[in-house]
Amino acid sequence: AREIERVVVNGTRESDWEDVAALARRFPGWVIPSYGLHPWWSRERSSDWRIDLEARLAADPGAHIGEIGLDRWMKAPDPADQEEVLRIHLDLAVRYDRALSLHCLRAWGALLDILRSHPLPSRGFLLHSYGGPSEMVPEFVALGARFSFPGAFLASDRARKRLPFEVIPPDRLLIETDAPDQLLPAELDEFHLTDPATGQRLNHPGNLPTIYRHAPKIPGLEQIAANFERLFGPAGG
Repeated sequence: AREIERVVVNGTRESDWEDVAALARRFPGWVIPSYGLHPWWSRERSSDWRIDLEARLAADPGAHIGEIGLDRWMKAPDPADQEEVLRIHLDLAVRYDRALSLHCLRAWGALLDILRSHPLPSRGFLLHSYGGPSEMVPEFVALGARFSFPGAFLASDRARKRLPFEVIPPDRLLIETDAPDQLLPAELDEFHLTDPATGQRLNHPGNLPTIYRHAPKIPGLEQIAANFERLFGPAGG
């Protein structure tokens, strides 16, 4: 896509993982694969999920872990099960020194407690679409966090969501589309992609440059690229 040199594609459940791997094989060096069990889907996991995940990490030094995390917003969450699954992912991230892409909704205190009490990969981790309070930013920074800004936060009614990005250090900032989810405001969406089955709008990965141009307090592209490489590794690495 225009202006986009590399992208991270996350798998959120076992049935996604081979599709992610296939994309990485089709676009080597451009698609960075990442595999994990999202809390929305983790209860569907098979008994062999950890074996499969570890095999994928062992076979591909460029693969990472995500999207994973905690979610108290979903219907009938199981906090104990979510935390168990998260700790297994953390173990693998440390063992293989892979980046983590973390999802969190209404569980920021619990997530901080887990990250404080568990070894973490030396390269750090990403708080995807960071929606926690500004006051927690320094505590996450101290643990190695990076924070990504999604296009959905550009909406006029999301001003409060943008506030933490005013205080996040420039060397910890990234941007994301979360495509096909987290739609940009319609007037900023360059692609106007829709689901042919439902007619509903879909986000497009090519919106990344638009998000960069409109996000608050975002540093220069060289800084963003350096932040990305520190977390996910250099091109060809």
